[in-house]
Amino acid sequence: MSLASWFRWNESPNRISQRNPTEMVVETLMMELSWQIKQAEKQQRERENEYRKIKTGVDYGWLVSYPKQSYDISPGERLQLEDMCTKIHPSYCGPVILRFRQVVAEYEPEVQEVSRLFRSVLQDAAEKIKEEEEAKKLARQWNTKNRTSLSLTTFKSRSRISPFISDIKTISEDVERGTQPTRRVWSMPEFRNTK
Repeated sequence: MSLASWFRWNESPNRISQRNPTEMVVETLMMELSWQIKQAEKQQRERENEYRKIKTGVDYGWLVSYPKQSYDISPGERLQLEDMCTKIHPSYCGPVILRFRQVVAEYEPEVQEVSRLFRSVLQDAAEKIKEEEEAKKLARQWNTKNRTSLSLTTFKSRSRISPFISDIKTISEDVERGTQPTRRVWSMPEFRNTK
């Protein structure tokens, strides 16, 4: 038995493409959330150390050992956030992460507030996606409406009656030819010039 089979070095590269894009978006966004939670914990510990250092005048930071990650969001909240992540289109995953990082950098939240900020960024992105889809839908409707109206216009223009080609006699034709006009059978009375 070869060593390569144990480590799966010869595994096909198709494995990555077999994943659903929605699952990849959810996984990526949730990894970003957990990373931001870790960073918020780290900043919170640093702030607490600075406060203790200022208060006591002595730095005991080298003596303290911290757990890897002490704060975690509840399972119910995690499921809600994952559900919200499924509504994000893969092309918006990067901009959502960038916006989330900007918001975290602006507010410097406590650990408990990070998930709320993440939720608000996801809601904003979902609303933006919905607005863009509605705008595209309206644009498609407008384009199809314009196409049909243009086709009707061209159809109407083809079906115009040209008075010079038709057999309908008009007064102007009679005057041009120098002949006496025939009696009109129209609803308006006939006016003759008296010479």
